[in-house]
Amino acid sequence: MRPEEKNLKELIGAIKPIDQKSAETAQKKWNSIAKPLHSLGKLEEHVIRIAAISGDPEVSLDRKALIVMCADNGVVEEGVTQTGQEITAIVAENFLTCNTSAALMCRKAGVDLFPIDIGMITDTKVPNHKIAYGTKNMTKEPAMTREEAVRAILTGMEEVGKRKEEGYQILATGEMGIGNTTTSSAVASVLLKQPVETMTGRGAGLTSEGLRRKIETIQKAIQVNRPDPSDAMDVLAKVGGFDLAGLAGVFLGGAYYRLPVVIDGFISAAAALIAERMCPLAKEYMLASHVSKEPGMHMILDVLGMEAALTCDMCLGEGTGAVAYLPVLDLAVEVYQKMSTFSENNIEDYEELGDK
Repeated sequence: MRPEEKNLKELIGAIKPIDQKSAETAQKKWNSIAKPLHSLGKLEEHVIRIAAISGDPEVSLDRKALIVMCADNGVVEEGVTQTGQEITAIVAENFLTCNTSAALMCRKAGVDLFPIDIGMITDTKVPNHKIAYGTKNMTKEPAMTREEAVRAILTGMEEVGKRKEEGYQILATGEMGIGNTTTSSAVASVLLKQPVETMTGRGAGLTSEGLRRKIETIQKAIQVNRPDPSDAMDVLAKVGGFDLAGLAGVFLGGAYYRLPVVIDGFISAAAALIAERMCPLAKEYMLASHVSKEPGMHMILDVLGMEAALTCDMCLGEGTGAVAYLPVLDLAVEVYQKMSTFSENNIEDYEELGDK
């Protein structure tokens, strides 16, 4: 085992379960608040989860960040996308000038944005943590080496460590990379042992012919590389992307540094699935924001044992769904922190009379 992979294995081995005592304290606090029990639904559950993740029932989300992993995918050569790879760099630089959907939403929601060049084919003004200048064409050879996959994951974990040191309390995940619904569908298909057709959607608006070509391309890549479903790193390296690897590192970093990490859409969910297969405990540190229109999204969330908080039929990417959820979560935290209790209002506490 190479030193970097050994280091990653040691970091994963240090991940511990979330703090159930803090979760119980947070649940008792919700139950004491002067409103019907469990009436904020998943919002209450997520606040309780955040308390358990941080180990502190006094939940605060004053500092929020979106990490966007930007990378290019060699499989674009196969005509699986509506646009060319040059779009990745254009949009990535637009994050810096607040000229993307996610950037505008971040500014409105009070979320700081951190784009990362983890593997674009060109150099830009985006902070450079490039593993390579794009992945290889996975229909001809592995998308990346195993060593590159490990380095990309460690890069994601390091970014979480930096944000933790800077005082951020919750992270959202985003990506930018033309062709990454193709790689995500490939990864999800292999890890979940599902037909490619089941896991593959139209991405950014493919025609029926384009969708057929995309499915055939993924099938060819899986046939050529024969990724091992029992080895998430092998699957990632052979049919994944640097953005997926970096995001998997963000999810693992959230578990290591005890920070909640919000899943965005299908691509982010595929990265979460990789992280969960590498470390089952990692899913305890994740929150599902919304349900993407991509067909594999529901299946990944089911496997992770999660239900998304929002259903908006979004499929934009960039982290937009995760960012859209953060202000809603803020509203729940406001109630949790400031709402008076039954006893303060001289009202008898509500009792549990049945299932939630």
